[in-house]
Amino acid sequence: MNRARNVRYLAEGWGVGELWLDGDLVLWHELPIPRAHTPKGGRRAPEVTLAEIGRPDRDGSVPRVLRLLAAYFGGERTSFSGLELDLDWCSSFQRSVAEALRAVPYGQTVTYGELAALAGRPNAQRAAGSFCARNRLPLILPCHRVVAAAGLGSYGTLGVGYKRRLLELEGASL
Repeated sequence: MNRARNVRYLAEGWGVGELWLDGDLVLWHELPIPRAHTPKGGRRAPEVTLAEIGRPDRDGSVPRVLRLLAAYFGGERTSFSGLELDLDWCSSFQRSVAEALRAVPYGQTVTYGELAALAGRPNAQRAAGSFCARNRLPLILPCHRVVAAAGLGSYGTLGVGYKRRLLELEGASL
C-alpha cells in the first residue's frame, strides 16, 4: 500500500464528509454531516467543495470518487459500481453482501431479507443488517437503500431522517 490520504469534502446542504484513499483505492468513507457536528481539534485535511468539482479534470488531480460524490449530491443518477474498494476486512459472506449492495439500483430499495438472499444466504437477514451497520463505505456500498420489512429501519448515528433524505434525493418510493 502507498500512503493513505485523507480528503475532506463539503457537500452543499449536507455538510462535510471524509474519504480515505490509497491512490484510487477507497479505504473508508464518512458521510457529510453539518460542520457544527464535526469533531474539534486534531489535524485536518484541506476541504474540497464538491460544487467546484463538476468541470472536466485535465490533469487527473481530482479522484474519481470525488467526481461521483459531486454528481450524487448534485442530484444526478450516479453509480459507484466501478470504484476500487478496500474489502480486505470482509469475510466471504460480507464480500457477498457488499457485492449485493452494489447491485441495488439507484432509487430502489430492498429489505434486509432480500439483501441476504441476493448475497446467497436467504436466512441471514440479521447478518446482512450487521454488515450495513458497520459499513465503512456508505453511498458507495449503498446501505441506505436497505429497509426493514415494516418501514425504513434505522441508519446508525445519522438517523432515519438522513436515510430518508438520501432516498428522497434518489427519488425512491418511500
